[in-house]
Amino acid sequence: MNQTPEQLARDRIDRHLRQAGWEVQDKNGVDLYANDGVAVREFQTNEGPADYVLFVKQQPVGVIEAKREEAGMNITVVEEQSLRYLTAGMKFVSTDKLCFAYESTGEITRFTDYRDPLPRSREVFSFHRPETLLAWATTAPALRRRLKEHMPPLPEQGLRPAQIEAINNLERSFADNRPRALIQMATGAGKTFTACTFVYRLLKHAKARRVLFLVDTRNLGEQAEQAFLSYQPRDDNRKFSELYNVQRLTSSHVAGDSQVVISTIQRLYATLKGEELDPTAEEEDPNESGGWRKKEPLPVVYNERHPIEEFDFVVIDECHRSIYNLWRQVLDYYDAFLIGLTATPDSRTYGFFNKNVVSEYTYEQSVADGVNVPYDVYTIETRITKAGGLIPKSERRIEQREKLSRRRRWEAIDEDVEYEARQLDRDVVSPDQIRTIIREFRRVLPGLFPDRYHADGTFEVPKTLVFAKSDSHADDIIQCVREEFGQGNDFCKKVTYKSDEDPKSVLNQFRNSWNPRVAVTVDMIATGTDVKPLEVLLFLRDVKSSNYFEQMKGRGTRTIDFDALRDVSGTAKHAKTHFVIIDAVGATESKKTVSRPLERKPGVPLKDLLGAVKMGVRDEELFSSLANRLIRLEKQVTPDERAQFEQLAGGRSIKQAVKQLLDAYDPDVQDAARTQVQSELRGAAPDDIDRATEQALEDLTRNAARIFNGALCEYVENVRKVHSQVIDHVSVDEVLRSEAAGFSQERSKEVVRDFQGWLREHAEEITALDIYFRHPHRRREVTFAMVKSLLATLKADRPNLAPPYVWEAYAKLEEVKGGKPESELVALVSLLRRVAGPDERLTDYPGQVDRNYKRWIFARNNDGGVVKFTEEQLDWLRMIRDHVKQSFHLEPDDLDYAPFDQRGGRGGMFRAFGAEMNAVIAEMNEILVA
Repeated sequence: MNQTPEQLARDRIDRHLRQAGWEVQDKNGVDLYANDGVAVREFQTNEGPADYVLFVKQQPVGVIEAKREEAGMNITVVEEQSLRYLTAGMKFVSTDKLCFAYESTGEITRFTDYRDPLPRSREVFSFHRPETLLAWATTAPALRRRLKEHMPPLPEQGLRPAQIEAINNLERSFADNRPRALIQMATGAGKTFTACTFVYRLLKHAKARRVLFLVDTRNLGEQAEQAFLSYQPRDDNRKFSELYNVQRLTSSHVAGDSQVVISTIQRLYATLKGEELDPTAEEEDPNESGGWRKKEPLPVVYNERHPIEEFDFVVIDECHRSIYNLWRQVLDYYDAFLIGLTATPDSRTYGFFNKNVVSEYTYEQSVADGVNVPYDVYTIETRITKAGGLIPKSERRIEQREKLSRRRRWEAIDEDVEYEARQLDRDVVSPDQIRTIIREFRRVLPGLFPDRYHADGTFEVPKTLVFAKSDSHADDIIQCVREEFGQGNDFCKKVTYKSDEDPKSVLNQFRNSWNPRVAVTVDMIATGTDVKPLEVLLFLRDVKSSNYFEQMKGRGTRTIDFDALRDVSGTAKHAKTHFVIIDAVGATESKKTVSRPLERKPGVPLKDLLGAVKMGVRDEELFSSLANRLIRLEKQVTPDERAQFEQLAGGRSIKQAVKQLLDAYDPDVQDAARTQVQSELRGAAPDDIDRATEQALEDLTRNAARIFNGALCEYVENVRKVHSQVIDHVSVDEVLRSEAAGFSQERSKEVVRDFQGWLREHAEEITALDIYFRHPHRRREVTFAMVKSLLATLKADRPNLAPPYVWEAYAKLEEVKGGKPESELVALVSLLRRVAGPDERLTDYPGQVDRNYKRWIFARNNDGGVVKFTEEQLDWLRMIRDHVKQSFHLEPDDLDYAPFDQRGGRGGMFRAFGAEMNAVIAEMNEILVA
């Protein structure tokens, strides 16, 4: 039977309504009790019959204006008609919950919630379920109103500036009812923590019902789950997981009480299709692996178990690769706000998110801020890698190996077997090509990390991640690495889902233990995985996209402090300053890399870079290279050296100097300068605007360079020398004297004489020495700051007289009372008391404080005229004693800080001692340091 376009549209609408749980009825056969949700065709309103009126539990909640398919392009023109039906009124029924309007052709459906602050229609995949519309109609205010009016200011404690900006801008985007938003944040800058923070706020303040966190590999899903489980809100003492239920999907079941659902987009697609998912489909990024399904994918259709309103918000991690083609169907299915997270957006990404970029934080900015570290590139190229190879037919037989079983067999050949470079390690394996690269890698490592030698002269390999082409290729690399480095199984391991060992366990060892030093992966930890101690990335595979390469490169960008790095790399001399990409396949030479290394003049000494800037050279490569060197230096210098830099740089810190060097040629900063000039000179002559613009750009480079005067340049070069070593591979040494370990008598006497002489020589210049030598009765006035200043001066002037070294010399010459102090400052005070008095022999200072304290307490408690201390007072006295052990003196202001603040601070001590408080403090300062 032929149907009109209008009838076809109604049939499609009826089908979609039934799928969403509605019973469709004609106006002449209305039974509002037949189902919780009833859609009545041609229901009469005071404005005339509406195409459909939606009833839930006998209450009208919405209307549908039906149009034939040809009207789809202009469907928004009937929004006014829908609104008239909503507001016209109906006989016999209350319309106080009538607030939802649809316009639909059965193929295209738009929806408006008239409870929103500024109602705006949006396209939806299908109709909402009856219970959803009733819940929305009885909930006040609506979600979009809550987003606009109920979000309190963001607590900024513990957040980086880029994270604060991203969250604030995102929430403004929600308040403006913008359906899609993009957060672009450099790898390692804390995208997941940012997501945890805004998701927490959406659940708590906007009362979001459920949030979906989408990833594209199982590994990333596991990491996201751990991030949410461990997230600690700033305004609540409980963990996120104690407040909200977090579910990582491992089946098609979404728990009814889950408020955060984590899933791979592959699993969600299969769930919506009602299909079972092969678990291996979640192991690799489907966009890079070429697709995980063999047959042509089918379009997503409505799934009654998973309605379109299942999630209020969808967060798409690594969205640059999961918003296109097959995967876009999943995102289009849900009626939700979409938030994309990526470090590497491309033009398609910007387009998908409607150019609504709420955060742009680049890798270069993150390096300038100290959030990430810069990198160097070292290239290894071999003949076979570049041009392939040829097995001549004279060999007669060639070895064949099955990729999965690795079973070998021999096969006869009657012609030459020629292969191209791109066939390596997939169709053809050249053991010597792999070995040549690994051997060269081993050879160049000491030159790239010249300070990584153990005391016995052996070199410590920095934590290295190798990117292989396939699981079989990874096995070949592992065998070769173990052999060429002369190490066992623990030294180099595979981290893929197909490895025999538990990959999570191996990854944990790689992060936190000395072994393995080298890990080989294919895709499992190529993106999103945080391994902070990584210092080398070895590329033995090329990649298909620039974004994927940037993600792989991002594994090395993470910062790590000195102590944490030394836990896994014992020869590290300072915090991680940079990482090295060793490119053995030409990955960095193609146009794949979005960000470039900051180092543009690798062979130029720092002294020459400083000299060039000092003399007025201002080219981009010079600024970039100098910024790179300063970033590395900033990771190595002491707080006092940083302060001295600021003083010589007119108050500008090293990080601020780096930022201005990089900003000088940053296109965004330059564009902002041009815009500002044009705004200020609006209406001026074009020539005047051009001159002012040129001057503004000139000012950017001048301001960046002006701090590098002679004094600062000399200081930076001297500090660099202190924190670097020259490796002498040429000179031959010989033994001139051999003694037992430790100091000889003569050497010890020499050290002691030098130390005593230095102290007396500087007694008039340094406050602490002046007090000890010339005003010993004022020893109680020596503060922690005075001793710290003395130590800094001593180490800068005579680093060979460091207190632990001098202590060892004294221990060789005389009996030492007590053990060796744990800190240099405490050791220095003990030595100072030995040289200037009152100690006649070297005595550990904390032990002396303990002994003085015991004598004082005993005397006070046995003096008949003095009231004994209460237990509360004794607690305070013991805290003061322990403070003086490390800080040498107690000021009343110290009571406002730990550990005293735990017991009420200054007020707490006054309650315990009353008016005697200051007298007790003065007496203890006197007695304990006597």
